[in-house]
Amino acid sequence: MDHSIRILGESKPMTRVFEQVSRAAPLDRPILVVGERGTGKELIAARLHFLSRRWDRPYVKINCGAFSEGILESELFGHEAGAFTGATKRQLGRFERAHGGSLFLDELGNLPLAAQERMLRVIEYGEFERVGGQTLIQIDTRLIAATNEHLPDRVTAGDFRGDLLDRLTFDVITLPPLRERGEDILRLAEFFGIQMASELGLDNFPGWTREAEAALLDYPWPGNVRELRHVVERNLYQQEDSSAPIQNWVFDPFERVDNQDRATRITDIDSQPARHSPSDDLPLKEAIANLERSRLLDALDASRWHQARAAERLGLSYHQMRALLRKYPDIKKP
Repeated sequence: MDHSIRILGESKPMTRVFEQVSRAAPLDRPILVVGERGTGKELIAARLHFLSRRWDRPYVKINCGAFSEGILESELFGHEAGAFTGATKRQLGRFERAHGGSLFLDELGNLPLAAQERMLRVIEYGEFERVGGQTLIQIDTRLIAATNEHLPDRVTAGDFRGDLLDRLTFDVITLPPLRERGEDILRLAEFFGIQMASELGLDNFPGWTREAEAALLDYPWPGNVRELRHVVERNLYQQEDSSAPIQNWVFDPFERVDNQDRATRITDIDSQPARHSPSDDLPLKEAIANLERSRLLDALDASRWHQARAAERLGLSYHQMRALLRKYPDIKKP
């Protein structure tokens, strides 16, 4: 199996996913992989192919969101010469190129209704016509699709065919977000760190401090495994002392710019003469509340209202941050 589809994870949620994949892989049935962005849907799709009896046959991928409607149909089903302006010769589509193997349809929710109708026929009868053609093409291609959308809602809205969704969901494999895989976070972080250390030519990966470890575990990881990888790689790359363990994670790549701007503003303020503040005359409790609200708003603005990053700026856990927001319910994103 290609090393690029190696997936690390020993948490119970991922163990259940691997077991489901192992059961579904040998069957020549369409499978839908569902999960948030960055959870590894493409890796699971590849695993389904390479654990199947088709493992030595073509594995073809297409991102349904990367093409306009007309181009997507041509990419999927191919076209004949003269089918449209610029079509100077026949082109085989992804279905034909995946004959005998598997076709992975990423971002399935972006499939236009016209292409959905064509695909329904392919699944139903194993045949289609190229764009601009009249000859029926017979193919034997297994479909694996992925989405981060709740497609039943799309069916209700009328922009996704319910009969197509039924045929694509012999089984649905739902990937858990990283925040529900606490046991895997440190294991994955170390794996990505070792890989990056090797790429940078370091003798070894220096790891991280206990405080940095706690920050990794407390962060909600909205970008999931992909974000974790980027955070680990970027912070190791930016270390001034590559032999020292990482002490503080910068989760937001724009945070350095924000911090520099903030440092400039603080320097400007410090250079001004001190003046009496109206808050000096307030009762202590009210003055503290005003300070909390002010610091909270500054952190949210600087973090573009990303609550986890704002919590990091304030030295709070994500849960402490949520409690603070509940304390001041009038603070809302503009």
